[in-house]
Amino acid sequence: MFFLQIPALLITLIAYNVLALVNNDLINQVLFSFPLISGASFSVSVSDLLLAFGILFLTIEVIKATRTNTTSVIDHMLSMVVFVAFLIEFLTLPFAGTSTFFLLMLMALADVIAGFSVSIAAARRDFGGSIVN
Repeated sequence: MFFLQIPALLITLIAYNVLALVNNDLINQVLFSFPLISGASFSVSVSDLLLAFGILFLTIEVIKATRTNTTSVIDHMLSMVVFVAFLIEFLTLPFAGTSTFFLLMLMALADVIAGFSVSIAAARRDFGGSIVN
């Protein structure tokens, strides 16, 4: 169950860092390509795969955000730490200054916002709170 408390987007952060540190050119390498009926060629690169996994992991994180137990607070804090790590790397490391990394960072930000938004909405529902204008 400990694995469920680790933010899933941390996996994409680690994968990107490992690939960039091993060989930064690996991120742009095409994994496979095939022709479409339209005549266009559909190619998938490692960066495309990282983004696809990021979207999948973001979906998992949003589903996890609907939990209203004590571990959800820890999960939200860890998600914030992952976002801050993305942000620091994006601003300071040359290999992280790519559109792929930026989009992964935006997914981490969306995770943080969704997590807190869902938790606040659930707390209002459970405790009968209302928005004060």
